[in-house]
Amino acid sequence: MTKRWLHLRLCAPLMAFGGVAIDQVGPTRDFPSASALTGLLANALGWRREDGAAHQALQDRLIFGAVIARQGRVLTDTQNAKLEASDTSWTTSGRPEKRAGATYDSPHRRRRDYLADHDCHVVLRLSDDAEPSLDDLAKALARPARPLFISRKPCLPSAPLLAGWIDASGVLAALQALGLQGRAIWPQQEPAEPGSTDLADLRNWRTGLHAGSRVVVEGVIG
Repeated sequence: MTKRWLHLRLCAPLMAFGGVAIDQVGPTRDFPSASALTGLLANALGWRREDGAAHQALQDRLIFGAVIARQGRVLTDTQNAKLEASDTSWTTSGRPEKRAGATYDSPHRRRRDYLADHDCHVVLRLSDDAEPSLDDLAKALARPARPLFISRKPCLPSAPLLAGWIDASGVLAALQALGLQGRAIWPQQEPAEPGSTDLADLRNWRTGLHAGSRVVVEGVIG
């Protein structure tokens, strides 16, 4: 049975697909996580961080795969910040936002990895007909409620994120229909496929904490 898939292009001078952070080290993966796509779509829809139940429901409905059209190189940034509880910050809503966190009396040092000149394509659909619909997501990406970024605020896309539609029977077929060649990931189907692995990319949006993993397959298509 043929299904409609939303085609997203994630391309930027710098981007980050955050992996599991350890202490002050924030790594990046080569592929977007389920939680990262949820946050991107929620920002386009204009949802707030406090809308945890809506975020969770959207993440639970995502079915997607991704293929790398151009492999970027890893760029590591060491950041030093001295933050006061009264400090304000820039936000995508255009209004200064006060911090709710603690004060760091001495500079807070952290390391963040980025992907430079990376180009990744995503095919995505939803598991049911609840709201928001796939058409709602497409409209939000075409005319987002707020400026969009790829995982971190400095990472502005260099091309429109909405790249069109694909008709295909499944996620792997949708990836192959893009006509690209490269490394790809897609959800494991039944029966189990070779190359499957546990990918820790789920978030509990009510608590803001890591919430487990999915079984995906990594391979080369094209």
